[in-house]
Order: sequence, then structure tokens, then C-alpha cells
Amino acid sequence: MCDRWSAAGNLKKGKSMPNVSKIKPVLGFQKVPDADLLKQLNTIRERMNGNPNYANPPLSMDTFKTALETFSVLVSDAEDGGKKAISAKKKQREVVIKMATQLGHYVEDTSDGDQAKFDTSGFAAVPKIRTAPQPLPPAAFDWIDRGSSTGEVVVKAKSLPKAVGYDVRYAPVANGVPGSWTTVTLTSPKKTTIRSLSPGAAYAFQVRALGKLGYTDWSDSMTFICA
Repeated sequence: MCDRWSAAGNLKKGKSMPNVSKIKPVLGFQKVPDADLLKQLNTIRERMNGNPNYANPPLSMDTFKTALETFSVLVSDAEDGGKKAISAKKKQREVVIKMATQLGHYVEDTSDGDQAKFDTSGFAAVPKIRTAPQPLPPAAFDWIDRGSSTGEVVVKAKSLPKAVGYDVRYAPVANGVPGSWTTVTLTSPKKTTIRSLSPGAAYAFQVRALGKLGYTDWSDSMTFICA
């Protein structure tokens, strides 16, 4: 009779729901120099004015135009370094940035992930950061147990997130040294029955997983005596 070997703990599977990825506009205007800010916001106003893709903006383009013209005048007035002029310019700068931010959120929602539609707005898109594939964690067995018939052993590999396949290999052990390995390839970590083993013989079992970066290392050997 073989005693069952089991890894501590159980793995829980989770499924992520697919979602539509909206295109986020660049809204970090706070550190943009006045001249560059005017250029960027005027481009946005010109591109959105009368744009059928954005028929119901949260503020009119005429209102935005007036605010930008006021800001442009105050930028010129502040060049002499007067405190009142600088203060007025800063206040109007916050006004036009707030307007642009409102428009940016509107564009994000209205474009709804459509890149071509987004590009007509005049806003720049926040670059999408792609996460590089990560190595899989070490492979291991959930458990190893005797099969329902003589000469059978059942193994269960641990499920690893993002793994696309598993290899299980086994070899007879003599004097603590594994002999020739036999490999079984699996498409999932389901329990697998290894047959035609020698009753009473010791076998070493190892598992590895396949991910986007290739195979993990073989796991440490688990020795099991077949019934």
C-alpha cells in the first residue's frame, strides 16, 4: 500500500473579465511653459471646434477661445514682472487648464477606445505601457498518490497562472539515484495516471511548466514507492 503525498495548501483559480481599454489623453499641463500651453490648447480648440465626433462638449469652443485669448494677453502683460499681472496670469492659467481637463475627460469617454476618433480631438494620448512577460514561479506537485490498480501512480501538478502546458517525468530509483527518465506532456494541470510501473519499486517524479518565456526548471524530485 502506498501513502499519499500532498503539498500543503490549495491553489484557487481566478478569472479576469475582459474590458474595453479607453484611450487616456495627456492632461499634465501644470509644468508646461505658458507659450507651449497656449499652443497645445489652441490646437485642441481648433480640432474640436465643429468636430462631429465631439458634438456635445462640456463647454463651448467659443467660451474656450475667449478664455485662451484672455490668457494670451495676461501672459504678455506678465512679462514685465509685475506682481498683479503675474497673479492674474496664474489665475487665468488655472482656468484654461481646468477647461482643457474637462474636455480631455469628455474626449476619453466619447472616443471609447477608438484611436481614429480620438486622434481628431487634438489631444495627445498617454502611451500604453506593455508589461513584459514574467517568468513563471517554480513548478511543483499538488500531490502524488497510488492509482486504482497495481503498478499505477496518480500525480497532480500545481496550477500556475499563465502556464500553457506541463511536463511530468518519472524514473526508477536505485540506491538513491534516478535511472532513465520518461516524460509525459500535459496541456493542463489535471491529475494524470502513470501506468505500467513495477510494484514495490521507488520512483522519482518531477514536473515543469511552460510559459511565454519557455520552460521552468524541473522541480525537486519527489520519491514515491509504487504499490
